[in-house]
Amino acid sequence: MSHPEPSQPIHAVKASQIQPSGAQTEGMTRSNAIVDKCDGICATSMLARPHTASAVHHHGEQDTIVYAVKGRGTVVSEGGKKRVDLEPGDFALIPAYMEHQEVNDSDEDIIWTIVRSGRIPDVVNLTDWNGEPVKA
Repeated sequence: MSHPEPSQPIHAVKASQIQPSGAQTEGMTRSNAIVDKCDGICATSMLARPHTASAVHHHGEQDTIVYAVKGRGTVVSEGGKKRVDLEPGDFALIPAYMEHQEVNDSDEDIIWTIVRSGRIPDVVNLTDWNGEPVKA
């Protein structure tokens, strides 16, 4: 069977190479893993320290898949009215433009792997639910 040649070789990023990047919230660290390497997809990691919450935000036109690696955390949406709890092994889909907030109410760190439908992650922090974008 004939098919096109791959556009690039396999690209690996070792855990020791992953560094904080992008929009940050105190107590939560977002780190790029595989970004700007191919069209239509990127991967990052999020570490949430105990008793922290991200800013209310969305990811523009990017759909987001969350995979819970460590700890138990919550994705809050719908103006703070809906809570989706995630524990290790769980997945969640956050649709494009969905305002949400990551919350760690526990006494342990949370680690989530994030995959987005864009080449470079887009994080739009807001002043509040249905608020204005925070100027960088």
